[in-house]
Amino acid sequence: MLTSVESPMRPERLCILAQSIAERMPDFFETKGPSKGDHATAEFVRLLREAAREMFGSDYSEKRACTSAGLRFDFFFPEEAVVVEFAFGLHNPISEFERDIFKCLLAIEDGCSVKKLMLVGKPGAIGRLSAPAPKAIISFSKRRFDLTVEVFELQRPKN
Repeated sequence: MLTSVESPMRPERLCILAQSIAERMPDFFETKGPSKGDHATAEFVRLLREAAREMFGSDYSEKRACTSAGLRFDFFFPEEAVVVEFAFGLHNPISEFERDIFKCLLAIEDGCSVKKLMLVGKPGAIGRLSAPAPKAIISFSKRRFDLTVEVFELQRPKN
């Protein structure tokens, strides 16, 4: 049994919840294309927001990131200073990786306390973001803005 000191923080619990929902959704890990994929992602996000609201007793989704630019985070936990962005295209050569980091940097410049960005992607995200360019961007974000970037990869269920 975990004690309060050992129990995962809310952002990590959200990632575990996301994994659980992904495993219950048929064809979640399959490529669906623009329209069908958008609908599937919207359904996943709806289920995740509802379950997260129930789990945490509060709504941490769609939080304003930067008032001057009007950007929003998928989830923001202010007490932990952690942003969680669901970026299911991270495994692709062109993804929302840079945009999600930049949202955090703008929020920091705007006075928002953000210390960590957790990017949640599908299989292949960690490998793709281990390339030199993403590693340099992550290093720059840490060095210049003290922003830690972590990648959580949802896993296909084992049969």
